[in-house]
Amino acid sequence: MRRAIAVTALLPALPLLTVVLATPASAAPPPPPSTATAKKELARLKVRREGTLSGYSRAKFPQWIDQGHGCNTREVVLKRDGAKVRVGSDCYPTKGRWYSPYDGKYLTNPHKVDIEHLVALAEAWRSGARSWSTAKRRAFANDLKHPELWTADDPVNQQKGGKDPARWLPPRHAFRCTYIRAYVRVKYVWGLSVDSAEKKAIAAVLRKC
Repeated sequence: MRRAIAVTALLPALPLLTVVLATPASAAPPPPPSTATAKKELARLKVRREGTLSGYSRAKFPQWIDQGHGCNTREVVLKRDGAKVRVGSDCYPTKGRWYSPYDGKYLTNPHKVDIEHLVALAEAWRSGARSWSTAKRRAFANDLKHPELWTADDPVNQQKGGKDPARWLPPRHAFRCTYIRAYVRVKYVWGLSVDSAEKKAIAAVLRKC
């Protein structure tokens, strides 16, 4: 369901008529930390055996909530990360160009652009979010403050699924350092744990950054 009713902090006022947003092609989520900082944050993450998916469902992470002025989280990310984005009176993009950094593809149909949770919701559940309140899981699923939400091509997003870095890394090698630094930052700020294999895989990538 594309429209949700929860309300968070308001964004700057958006025009109601169709407009062109002069978003540069380099627009992206909040930048991840440096490699040195990512290594320090990784060292501070709790190492725990990965939990199960018992009780998990995406519905427990309410997503694409109202961000104010008729725009939901998905629409905000599509405008933030796209180039020459046109939006309708309902805030949904009707035209634009989006980059999928995981595989280096460009997309022009907004309906075929996935908004990807870099730390997957299932992975978050297994590493601590199971004990969170629904409100906290909602905040995580709609996190615009940290590098959690990215535009992605659907096939590569499906390949990733709920996997952690021990089981999946972006096929585009040039993005792996950014991906891992962002992954560590999200786990760090949200207090999520890592398992030993996951931490080892992350450390291996950071050594090459």
